[in-house]
Amino acid sequence: MTQTASRPTAISHWLNNELFQGTSGQTAPVTNPASGAVTGQVALASVEDSRAVIEAAAAAFPAWRDTSLAKRTQILFAFRELLNTRKGELAEIITSEHGKVVSDALGEVARGQEVVEFACGIPHLLKGGYTENASTNVDVHNILQPLGP
Repeated sequence: MTQTASRPTAISHWLNNELFQGTSGQTAPVTNPASGAVTGQVALASVEDSRAVIEAAAAAFPAWRDTSLAKRTQILFAFRELLNTRKGELAEIITSEHGKVVSDALGEVARGQEVVEFACGIPHLLKGGYTENASTNVDVHNILQPLGP
């Protein structure tokens, strides 16, 4: 493998809305599949790093759960718009990481956008339901509530 002329990009973890290098001190090379050039070094997580990220997600969950469906949907729509605005950049990243042609990578981004668009419509599926007289003098209620990350 050849090293790129510039210093390879350091790729960190994400913890509590900030970059987190991790504690293992170990990295693995990220290579361009077309050239074999090392384009980055990804930080490898330790067990402790993984636990910290899982605990942070669990701690953040109650606030997200208690956020209204309307607000959560707005956040997902904003994410969808970011994907749309930066789809060319995302396709270039996919191309550099996986060796796909840009047109194929754009299709992959579009498929990801479809998933986000589906999630934007999910509040209608989270309303729960009520069935009157499902059985003799038995009414059925179902309530859908988030359980955790």
